[in-house]
Amino acid sequence: SVKPGGELVCKMSRGLKVVADVSIDEAVNQSWDLIALPGGMPGAEHLRDCTALISLLEKQKADGKFYAAMCAAPAVVLASKGLVGDGATCYPAPGLREKMSSPADEDVVVQGNVVTSQGPGTALKFAIKMGELLYGAEKAKQIADEMLVS
Repeated sequence: SVKPGGELVCKMSRGLKVVADVSIDEAVNQSWDLIALPGGMPGAEHLRDCTALISLLEKQKADGKFYAAMCAAPAVVLASKGLVGDGATCYPAPGLREKMSSPADEDVVVQGNVVTSQGPGTALKFAIKMGELLYGAEKAKQIADEMLVS
């Protein structure tokens, strides 16, 4: 969680409450195979404004390790901090796409060690793609087949 004071309960844009495993203060002292950012507003703005998270993402980029964002987060967080290049994707709404450089219309876009996705309806494809990057195509296909994701 990027909430101040180490608060782990986060209320999402639709009212869902999620409990984080660790605070951002704890997370900065760890190594991550992949860091994935959820979308939604104003959450994406909170992520963008968290200097510790941005430092973590910059380290992932410098180390060639994976990081990912979906919905509003590719535009609000990654694009605003120079962490994504031309052709990434985000939620297809005015005000977000304009923040991106040559945004793609694909559900999920992989550019080297960066993964972006459009939004809630593409979340399973986003998750399967991250699984593929971490565990291989065969494992990702197995999981997708078991979940009836085509």
